[in-house]
Amino acid sequence: MSKKNSLDVEKVNNHIVTWLKNYAQNAKVNGFVVGISGGIDSAVTSTLCAQTGMQVLCIEMPIHQVQNQVDRGREHIKQLSAKYANVSSIEVDLSTVFDDFKKQIPSCEDEHKQHLALANSRSRLRMTTLYYLAGIHGLLVAGTGNKVEDFGVGFYTKYGDGGVDLSPIADLLKSDVYALGAYLKVPQSILEASPTDGLFGDDRTDEDQLGATYDELESAMLATEKGAVESDFEGREKEVFAIYKRLHAANQHKMKPIPVCTIQRE
Repeated sequence: MSKKNSLDVEKVNNHIVTWLKNYAQNAKVNGFVVGISGGIDSAVTSTLCAQTGMQVLCIEMPIHQVQNQVDRGREHIKQLSAKYANVSSIEVDLSTVFDDFKKQIPSCEDEHKQHLALANSRSRLRMTTLYYLAGIHGLLVAGTGNKVEDFGVGFYTKYGDGGVDLSPIADLLKSDVYALGAYLKVPQSILEASPTDGLFGDDRTDEDQLGATYDELESAMLATEKGAVESDFEGREKEVFAIYKRLHAANQHKMKPIPVCTIQRE
């Protein structure tokens, strides 16, 4: 599997900024709210939003977060706010909210299932917070998912970080996002950090959870789009292709519209 990144970052940057501004103006809103995680996707998304000149509210929402993730998010917000007067920020520490939530829900005998369900609950608490702030400020919630996550392996939380009003970078591969991030001069600490969803309160990476790097999954995604099958590969490439196909199939419920039971009427 091979891939080539030939993205015209300046052209793509300008296209997304124009798209964001036109969409917000047509929706008659004041701008955008973006959840800041300390990762590349939220850094690029918030920077794209900032370039519209409209109001951009960056929200940090730690839940017993690893400190270096918090520090990277703060570094990015500080840099972005210094460059764009239309950018402001709020930090909403949801740790006690999450702890109270855990006290009220029933426990589960399967610790793995409970751990995963609680991780997704973190994401949904953040979504609720973003929509609250979007509502009182007249803003749209800008999604931070990229193409590999949103349409390849479904690596996001339904009604969590997947609950957004618009998705400016969802047609960009992860390598595209990094290329755009370098062009936008997001903090080097973010460009060099291992991707993580930060939902478990530890330092596990996305690769730890997925079993493959984004570069590997991206190659498998592009190969699939060209009609490749598992027998076309061997060794690690075959292993990654199988991982991609398994995750893509298992997470179709995130990628397709909610099924509706239609009623035949006479």
